[in-house]
Amino acid sequence: MSTNDHKPIFMRPGHCAGDLLEAPTWHVLEEAEGLIVIDAHIPDQVLNPRQQLFGGFTGTYVDMVAIYTLRTLYPSREQFWITTINMRIDYLEPVLGPRMILRGELINQGRSTSLISVTFLDDQGKKMVYALVTLKRVDKRASTANILD
Repeated sequence: MSTNDHKPIFMRPGHCAGDLLEAPTWHVLEEAEGLIVIDAHIPDQVLNPRQQLFGGFTGTYVDMVAIYTLRTLYPSREQFWITTINMRIDYLEPVLGPRMILRGELINQGRSTSLISVTFLDDQGKKMVYALVTLKRVDKRASTANILD
């Protein structure tokens, strides 16, 4: 039994992007308001021919971690959507894996938008990717009312 067997999983199966990245096997190492630290792996299907994380999938990891980070601030998830309105990704080093640490941190929270940083770290703690994401919180009742009008 590994030390990760007792840590909570990141998400349940059934999410298309999460299933592609095998997110149900990730483990939450630390969680607090505005902070998440995850132990994740890189599945074979997202590797490039050089056996590195294919850059096109980096944004999927970033988006999932950023949204999860913002959700740590709210107890109920049923009353609102979170949508990504901007994402900047800086590739500092090739992401080799097989494991990495993903760290999401709230930088600033406004009334409806929030700025989140997401960092990919290797097993030595070296930064491989740094991203900034702007997320918008949308009330589900308001968004549904607009659709029906």
